[in-house]
Amino acid sequence: MPIAELQVYAVEEADVAGGVCLVRCVGGTARSGQVYAAGESRVWLRGMERYGRAVDSFGAGHTARVRLAGAVVALLSRGQVLTSVPPEGHGLAELEAWLATGPPLADEPPPRTLRSLAVGGMQDERLPDGVRLRWGRVALEAAYRCAAAEGASDLVRGIELAFVRGYLVREFGPGRGGDPAALCREALALIDLTPAEAAERARDWRELPRERIVHLRLIRNLLRWTGAARPYLAPGDPSAEALEAWRRVVPRLP
Repeated sequence: MPIAELQVYAVEEADVAGGVCLVRCVGGTARSGQVYAAGESRVWLRGMERYGRAVDSFGAGHTARVRLAGAVVALLSRGQVLTSVPPEGHGLAELEAWLATGPPLADEPPPRTLRSLAVGGMQDERLPDGVRLRWGRVALEAAYRCAAAEGASDLVRGIELAFVRGYLVREFGPGRGGDPAALCREALALIDLTPAEAAERARDWRELPRERIVHLRLIRNLLRWTGAARPYLAPGDPSAEALEAWRRVVPRLP
């Protein structure tokens, strides 16, 4: 079954059996009968209509009013992304086993879909903390796979990882959420400019070649996600001093 993703615009009606939502297809093709993951829960796509007419499917970039079965429909929020899974579903334990040992997995999710599914679970505040942390570990593995599949640079890969690691540290603190010092140290090691050099380039950044503008923006994004770990660094930590220097430069970056 092809992978599809739906982003929720609004939950228009809902009860213990399901409800009606306005959604936008952001990937693949949505079809009646598909099963979608909402964190650890599942919803079933029972029907859809566009412009007041029933349809059997709709593709990426289009919106529709859909009827979903499942009690979790009432808890869906605006902006939440639902990812289609096989009828039996990709459970968290199944994905963990697959990532650890590589057993066959029906309808194996591509890296970006795996990342979307894992980040959704990691950020789902209705789930127990332990489950969210497990989804976070899956999200980290998905970030590595995305970088490898897309041939991403070390800096782009660092941003993907810093987003997940920074979120976990912010939500769960040091220890359970990871090592803030390691996150900052490894992120800073990816930056090939000093704060002074970046500030000089940013002075007239609109006149720079496109690749240099993109490079400065990537540095800004990396530091944005790394910032969540900054409050946990020990006094005198070299990374804390470096981040403080970057903090003064970041607002000037494109």
